[in-house]
Amino acid sequence: MTSTRPRYFIGIDNGSQSSKVTVFDAHGRAVSEGRAALRPYDTPRPGVVEHPDDDLWTSIGEASRTALAAFDGDPADIVGVGLCTIRFCRAVLKADGTLAQPVMSWMDERVGMPYAHTDPEAAYVTTSSGYISHRMTGNFRDTAANYAGMWPLDSDTWQWTDDDAELAKSGIPRAMLVDLVLPGDLLGEVTGSAARHTGIPAGVPVVATANDKAVEALGCGLRTPDTLLVSLGTYVAGMATGPRNVKNATSFWTNYASVPHSYLYESGGVRRGMWTVSWYRDLLGEEAGAHARAAGLGVEDYLNSEAAKIPPGSDGLMTVLDWLAPGEAPFRKGTLLGFDGRHGRFHIYRSILEALAMTIHDTAARMANELGTEYSEVIVSGGGSRSDLMMRIHADVHGVPARRAEASSAAGLGSAICAAVGLGVYPDFDSAVDVMVRPGEVFLPSQAHHHLYRRLEKVYRDVRGHTDAIYRRTYDIFG
Repeated sequence: MTSTRPRYFIGIDNGSQSSKVTVFDAHGRAVSEGRAALRPYDTPRPGVVEHPDDDLWTSIGEASRTALAAFDGDPADIVGVGLCTIRFCRAVLKADGTLAQPVMSWMDERVGMPYAHTDPEAAYVTTSSGYISHRMTGNFRDTAANYAGMWPLDSDTWQWTDDDAELAKSGIPRAMLVDLVLPGDLLGEVTGSAARHTGIPAGVPVVATANDKAVEALGCGLRTPDTLLVSLGTYVAGMATGPRNVKNATSFWTNYASVPHSYLYESGGVRRGMWTVSWYRDLLGEEAGAHARAAGLGVEDYLNSEAAKIPPGSDGLMTVLDWLAPGEAPFRKGTLLGFDGRHGRFHIYRSILEALAMTIHDTAARMANELGTEYSEVIVSGGGSRSDLMMRIHADVHGVPARRAEASSAAGLGSAICAAVGLGVYPDFDSAVDVMVRPGEVFLPSQAHHHLYRRLEKVYRDVRGHTDAIYRRTYDIFG
């Protein structure tokens, strides 16, 4: 591709709460974007959590049309689309590629079980990306890097297993599996019907990426084992990358990265992580909103500015973030403890932010120890990284510089990078990241604050050992 005309790439980021579509130039700058919220899940019975109707495709179309309407360039200069969707979903398709049943969310218990063939119209079992790939291109083709979990994939070769016993264990006949490609490989071209739905010109190449967390990591510039990425989303986790397929790890799990045959290591995390921040913000209600408006700030900016006045450690107030209990301990509840007369609403807010950072520091340190590495830098991504207070807390808790991810949609940028590499605009992923990912602001740690947090963490680790017995008893009463 030697044309002197500008080249643009569309990054599709179908996340767990919304679909975001961004048009990037060849230097990774966002020039237009669109977003469409996903509808609430359908939960017709316990254990079943589904995306209603055709919500994934509907929301991608809405977001894409918005992004293209705001694009002031020539649509003929859009040269590629990178496709990224939610991981751990399962889609069952008819022979024509339409849904045989609603897409199963990552929270649906069936995605962790073998496939049960009960619908005679079901012809393919795939991921959310495999489904959207077909809607975009008409091909039954998907990225291998979105098949972590209950799938008959060989994690060394990134191909379907040849082991009949493994196929049987998954419950999926080989004929019901779609073709696999690697990140950066071509999925196909935008069809006429997909063009009408999305506004993307027909014939534009669609390129495979990976799973949403891996694509986010690529868009943040995560490349070396000594860098930790903290992803602040509904699920908050620490991630690192490397070349080894580490099996049977005890303190992390190994996922597929966006660079072919590289791996993403993920620490234990916090379920309902940033959700808890939003929950507390909404709990404060109109009073906080009125104070924010009087200060000329948004509500979260107001809370951050006031919580920044609270000393590190929140004067001893501690939050344990079990607002959604883990499956192995369903009795657990969230905990706020250590109140005295010093504490107010902003202590609680800061304590929640500190709990997120301390939890990930603890789980990521155990991951680093098992990997035999140390982190020299932390990258923080997600909406929470826009908060200077959150960034300072992460720098102080981890004791290393914390860098804010510059891209507002890191997964969208990672998708565009995959497209740029796949279409030969850049020779490899490192070259594309060098040009398309720009480092954000860096926050340096206070060693005094880091030592305080290390002391507090020793206490924090012991809290569940004391509260579990209490919550077991209340679980029998309230559930």
